[in-house]
Amino acid sequence: MIGLLRNRHWVLTLVLLLGGPAFAVETPPLDVQQSQVFRAWFVRIAQEQLSRGPSPRWYQQDCAGLVRFAANEALKVHNEKWLRSNGMSNRYLPPELELSDAQRRLAQQWQQGGGKVGPYVNAIKLIQFNSRLVGRDVTQARPGDLMFFDQGDDQHLMIWMGRYIAYHTGTTTPTDNGMRSASLQQLMNWKDTRWIPDAANPNFIGVYRLNFLSQ
Repeated sequence: MIGLLRNRHWVLTLVLLLGGPAFAVETPPLDVQQSQVFRAWFVRIAQEQLSRGPSPRWYQQDCAGLVRFAANEALKVHNEKWLRSNGMSNRYLPPELELSDAQRRLAQQWQQGGGKVGPYVNAIKLIQFNSRLVGRDVTQARPGDLMFFDQGDDQHLMIWMGRYIAYHTGTTTPTDNGMRSASLQQLMNWKDTRWIPDAANPNFIGVYRLNFLSQ
């Protein structure tokens, strides 16, 4: 079984590498400063989903949906109207992102494979066509980077928030909104070892970074 999982890991890794980074060349990626500010907004918006519960404006609630929603909202103009619609105050906010109109549409133009572009991608396509591998050492992760796990028939994303991870389970009930967080120490001691972000775990594919970020 271990050998099979390792083979699956290398096959998936090869597929992801061959997929390669793919964003429209006419749309420049965010520069270093823009990338830093984007990360701050991305993490803040994900944190809001943890502390307040999922926004009613977030329609597709699963692990990839959290990434898409936070990225899309991070790229918007964060004026008073936006703050009201998201139930956020104007205190302790990151600086505003100065972006072109094309840059603000980046999270509505995910590469879907086969030359198709659109506002929706699942977890594996978010990684394969819209992110690049940083490594399999979690100490390389920066706030807003993604941890990608392959569990066979299912793939899962977690967001590195800087001191902990945040994710959506993909399931909601009247008493459970599906949002979760855990410290790195908790994750490294998880009883279900499939979710430990360690290079020795064949289910942990690695840390990934969105293609439109410069760093």
